[in-house]
Amino acid sequence: MKQPELGQKISELRKSRGLTQEELVEQCNISVRTIQRIEAGEVSPRSYTIKTILSVLDYGLDQIKSEESKVSQEFKKLFLLEIDNQKEASFLNRQLTIAWISGIVYFVLGFGELIFDYYRHFEEDMIVGNTVYSTFKLIILTSIILFMRGFILSGKIFKNYLLRIIAFVMICIGVLFYIYDIMSLYFGEFNTEIILGAQAITYGVIGVLFGISIIRLQNAIGTVAKVTGIFEITTYACMLTIILAFLGYILLTPTIILEVIVLYKVSQMLKAKQKELHLS
Repeated sequence: MKQPELGQKISELRKSRGLTQEELVEQCNISVRTIQRIEAGEVSPRSYTIKTILSVLDYGLDQIKSEESKVSQEFKKLFLLEIDNQKEASFLNRQLTIAWISGIVYFVLGFGELIFDYYRHFEEDMIVGNTVYSTFKLIILTSIILFMRGFILSGKIFKNYLLRIIAFVMICIGVLFYIYDIMSLYFGEFNTEIILGAQAITYGVIGVLFGISIIRLQNAIGTVAKVTGIFEITTYACMLTIILAFLGYILLTPTIILEVIVLYKVSQMLKAKQKELHLS
């Protein structure tokens, strides 16, 4: 167990046994200052010192290691970083199913979003109320987060670290721009052309990297990954130029469809793996 968790654990054990730091050091034959620094997480003690302290506290070093292992396992389960058995594979498959379904939701709602944003930014007319507009945007943002989460999980499955990082960045960017979009209703907005340009450039750079990371899935899921990656790069490269951003938005339609297909294929592959585990 590393600091500061080790120091916190020693402090808890000492207090649970009703010992002061002075009483503990008398039995350990170390200085009070050393105990203070260990409990504060300022230093990492040698293994001999740890064993001596834990011995006095009637707590084994193997128990510390066991707890550390449990914490590590729970962390990995929380973030779906392992798929070692059938139960976890089943759970991960459900997450991927949620992801590609969320992609479909995002795709469908995107047409409504395009209409709302067109009237808001270019006609200066809100065709729906602020509450409806904000709710609609939050639903889309939620679908984007769940959709991109599927690529984070796919990156884990196929050890594609670039895909995991870029998908996470896409989520962060989405949250940033959508929250701004909603807040600007109530607090005013910056120049529309500047904001749209910033979005085009930001999504353009990240989108091109996203396309490259998806192409890297070609060996795992086949040609669909290569085709999707090429569409991604072309779409977001157009956005990056700003001048061809309109073409990029048109290409975004088949690109999203291909992204959904990629996640669907990954979920089917995982389902097949789950069946193999069941049969074995």
